[in-house]
Amino acid sequence: MAPGLYPEIGKKARDLLYKDYQTDQKFTLTTCTPNGVAITASGTKKSDLIFGEIQSQLKNKNVTVDVKANSDSSLFTTVTVNEVATPGLKSIISFVVPDQKSVKAELQYLHDYTGVSAAVGLTSNPVVNLSGVVGTNIFAAGVDVSFDTATGNFTKYNAGLSVTNDDLIVSMALNDKGDNLIASYYHLIKPLSNTAVGGEITHSFSRNENTLAFGTQHALDHLTTVKARVNNYGKASALIQHEWRPKSLITLSGEVDTKSIEKGAKVGLSLLLNP
Repeated sequence: MAPGLYPEIGKKARDLLYKDYQTDQKFTLTTCTPNGVAITASGTKKSDLIFGEIQSQLKNKNVTVDVKANSDSSLFTTVTVNEVATPGLKSIISFVVPDQKSVKAELQYLHDYTGVSAAVGLTSNPVVNLSGVVGTNIFAAGVDVSFDTATGNFTKYNAGLSVTNDDLIVSMALNDKGDNLIASYYHLIKPLSNTAVGGEITHSFSRNENTLAFGTQHALDHLTTVKARVNNYGKASALIQHEWRPKSLITLSGEVDTKSIEKGAKVGLSLLLNP
């Protein structure tokens, strides 16, 4: 439903510029048991360290339970109930074991002209997060704020807006308590080949500096996609992603600092298996 929730403002441009890029080695295997439980195991190698994670997901009608354990001995659990009492209303309970202060309850409501999310920590002095977006599938504006009841201070307040045309999305956001102004755009040039370009400029008022990133993507065929990006610091990245079987992807990406070619390139590999 339009206009969606606050994180969707500028999401198309962010996905184009940053999604699937990595300089680590990652392996992910997803399988499904006969009773409908989806199990995902993944391992990531960063430098000389290896991080592991296993996640199980169970869906029963409108209830979804996600349980995720990682190599840091933490257990993440999320229970999601869709269509609570009325269409478009979703409730989410999440917590981390052994962190007793991590329990959080959230309500999300999506309507044709509104997207609202309210989250609160279930502690004696919780952090309360509220976000809301109003508009249509053409224009949307929203805010995202967090308030710490223990200190009586706002820990976050962001605001953003988005304008969508048939093939062009332009967005602007004021984040980090008004310190960062971010403007981005996403332009779909050829829908049949999913050819698109995008850019993002961030201005930091406290540091008085700008960060600019520009990227593009193109589907070589219905199974293979290439992407590239560059920023004003001289770092250039590229990737190629191939779906060698349904929902199974192999992604090879690289990054090079054009101002320090002698340092060599960073190469990342991601393999996703879904039997």
